[in-house]
Amino acid sequence: MKRLALAFVPALIAANPALAHLDPVAHGSFAAGFSHPVFGADHILAMVAVGLWAVTMGGRALSALPVAFVGAMTLGFGLALAGLALPLVEPMIVASVLVLGLLVALAIRMPLPAGAAVVGVLALFHGHAHGAEMGGAAALGYMGGFALATALLHGVGVLAGLALARVGGGLLARGAGVAVAAAGSTLMLAG
Repeated sequence: MKRLALAFVPALIAANPALAHLDPVAHGSFAAGFSHPVFGADHILAMVAVGLWAVTMGGRALSALPVAFVGAMTLGFGLALAGLALPLVEPMIVASVLVLGLLVALAIRMPLPAGAAVVGVLALFHGHAHGAEMGGAAALGYMGGFALATALLHGVGVLAGLALARVGGGLLARGAGVAVAAAGSTLMLAG
């Protein structure tokens, strides 16, 4: 467990405001989009938690929850590009960390459509933030970058959830959920 916790330290250290977003002119739109979720602790935690929760729910949720998140996130991106505002975008992103962490910590199971709806609603806000912070990047390249990074973070969550389940049953995965929820609480207090 200590090794797993230590594996997240470099990601948390790298997630500072100075490295939050690459300049699309210098690095390209795809790289700028890819860096957006990878260098934000709130995005990393939420997206890994989606993968952890998918393992908790099992079966088709292993693919359906990540697909629902990426699809709804892309929709939120489109809403931002169209100039349609969503209320409380940043607070909802932070709240998503807390909510997803609690879903994992409490091992909440629900019908797949309901679970997909939960992650979809939360993903709208993540996608809207990506669109609002796109800067001078080309939309398709930027979207491709953040969609791929998000899918990879979901994959990390799924693999971590499967490994934790293999080693310690559901208890270790639930502990990871507690850690995500605690981080979400900390982010809420810091905001």
